[in-house]
Amino acid sequence: MISPWDRWFSTSCCLCCHVRTGTIILGVWYMLINAVVLLILLTALSDPEQYHLTSAELANDLDVMDDANMCIASAISLLMILICGMATYGAYKLRAAWIVPFFCYQIFDFALNTLVAVTIVVYPNTIQDYLQQLPDNFPYKEEISALSNVCLVLIVLLFIGCILGFKAYLIACVWNCYRYVSGRGTSEILLYVTTNDTTVSHLFNCSVMGSCTISFERVMEI
Repeated sequence: MISPWDRWFSTSCCLCCHVRTGTIILGVWYMLINAVVLLILLTALSDPEQYHLTSAELANDLDVMDDANMCIASAISLLMILICGMATYGAYKLRAAWIVPFFCYQIFDFALNTLVAVTIVVYPNTIQDYLQQLPDNFPYKEEISALSNVCLVLIVLLFIGCILGFKAYLIACVWNCYRYVSGRGTSEILLYVTTNDTTVSHLFNCSVMGSCTISFERVMEI
């Protein structure tokens, strides 16, 4: 009987590329995004007068809190670059353990987005509160605010559902890459069988699904 994990296993992902290639591209893409965010945060920290609000109504402790939040965000971006780099290296060098941190991050991010969707369903008025916090020059703010709560909830849930579906597909790609890489470590089993007149090397090329093809090589005749 085929297990559910084996039933959904595939070595190809979007654009008909291999799951290793897809994981490498995904890791590099995440690294580039976090590198840009880290660069912006470091620039803001080095030049606070350009990025911080200098209104007299703001207290000094609020500015300190902004600097602390930016330092935390910079540390998170640096950690994400490290995790994505580990996933890229693991997929390229066939090191399955290096892919696990990135996979765990994907699960955590998916759970957070799911929690946002649940929060919108339970507390639909949060959308109106968020719209009120947007600046007055935000495009189509008045038109969006004029919609009913039910319509806003459906639109937001549809948008979040598309994001969750895409994230779930990326999680499946990374998981299949992990299974493929971890399976290659045990895919080839070399078995030597000694008989009275022949030493034969049986090379079992086992796929990840568990099926094996046997190739016989005559090594030495006595």
